[in-house]
Amino acid sequence: MNEIIFSPLVKKKMKALKEWLSGQFDEETAKSVLSGMISDTDILIENEKCGTNIAEMYEIDTDYWYLFTHQHYLIYRVQNKKVVIVQMFHEREDFMMKLFGISGRTQESIDYWGE
Repeated sequence: MNEIIFSPLVKKKMKALKEWLSGQFDEETAKSVLSGMISDTDILIENEKCGTNIAEMYEIDTDYWYLFTHQHYLIYRVQNKKVVIVQMFHEREDFMMKLFGISGRTQESIDYWGE
């Protein structure tokens, strides 16, 4: 059995997301989204490989995985029977560029988002 640990950075980003959602929608929506994200991580307690292995997907040397939930990528790694969620990115962010300096964007994605 694994334990889920959210890094201080992820906690800070989740708090900012909650504040933003509360301002854009309402407090109930914000709570629902955040509790849904946290609840979705529970699957990693029993099987940390339920996410996507970044090394296999992008053919790079890394021990990071990601779990996609509520329009966000939760970047994690497994350390001593603990799942440590180290970073969080919105789906519009190019997390591969921010983490590794390589683009994870396809032309289709660029065209869709208008970036």
